[in-house]
Amino acid sequence: MKAIEISRPGTPDVLCLAERADPVPGPGDVLIRVMASGVNRPDVLQRKGAYPPPPGASDLPGLEVAGVVLGGDAQAMADAGVAVGDRVCALVSGGGYADLCVAPAGQCLPVPAGFSDVEAASLPETFFTVWSNVFDRARLQPGETLLIQGGTSGIGVTAIQLAKARGATVIATAGSDEKCAACLSLGADHAVNYRSQDFAAEALRLTGGRGVDVILDMVAGDYVAREVGCLAEDGRLVIIAVQGGVKAAFDAGLVLRRRLVVTGSTLRPRPVAFKAAIAASLRREVWPLLEVGRVKPVIHTVLPAAEAASAHALMESNQHIGKIVLQW
Repeated sequence: MKAIEISRPGTPDVLCLAERADPVPGPGDVLIRVMASGVNRPDVLQRKGAYPPPPGASDLPGLEVAGVVLGGDAQAMADAGVAVGDRVCALVSGGGYADLCVAPAGQCLPVPAGFSDVEAASLPETFFTVWSNVFDRARLQPGETLLIQGGTSGIGVTAIQLAKARGATVIATAGSDEKCAACLSLGADHAVNYRSQDFAAEALRLTGGRGVDVILDMVAGDYVAREVGCLAEDGRLVIIAVQGGVKAAFDAGLVLRRRLVVTGSTLRPRPVAFKAAIAASLRREVWPLLEVGRVKPVIHTVLPAAEAASAHALMESNQHIGKIVLQW
């Protein structure tokens, strides 16, 4: 098979096109002929040597793919409702940057009706992450207010649309007026330019001093203290990345008095059964929204797989709005 390898930890140019032996599906797995692969920030961290794959996962980067099922564990395929020849998208723990990829059958979802392979490949990583953290872990309810840090990231554009579709009020932050406008066009009720405005003060102003119910945070670091300060009573802060650093100091008294929850998670190392349960929820709750157009993929750039280095450079520039996808 053709694959994109990380020749050594470093800058985007360490990504190189190579040939490898075809992967062999094990128990519970399917083999997918990959047509498109999503690019995500954890891929960048892995390329730099800062986010190694979990034990047993492929050393190749890539956490989401779309393509055609070639075969696999017949019982697992039957249990997951997957058949040879089906067009699927899948969440994987590694190996997505290749034209063949093994995926757990339970982590495969049908390509939504009318979607291209590129659109389908943009879905799994962000939709699994947002569903697990915003709706399962943080229990966002209709009528509540969600603050999303980084509203034009792949995670952000997904969170805006899903939260709105499920009846929440959305405040999104972004680093430019153009990106704020993009957040509003996706359905956010309010957008805050974090370079020129204090997001915490704005969150309090926009909620009449009450604060927000849930915050989806990809920054951490010194954001945490400000986020704790703008949560409503019984508010929930969910940290899913630490782009601003792993150390944080905040007012624990506010946590006590307002009964706040500060939590977080990483999806990649979680067991297959956990991810399969998320997939089942997505198929039931979210895939119908995709198929009728209430929630849409947002694709910024599509590049040939051989240009993975350019995709990573674009990701690190933070100039994109939505997803970056590689096409095989």
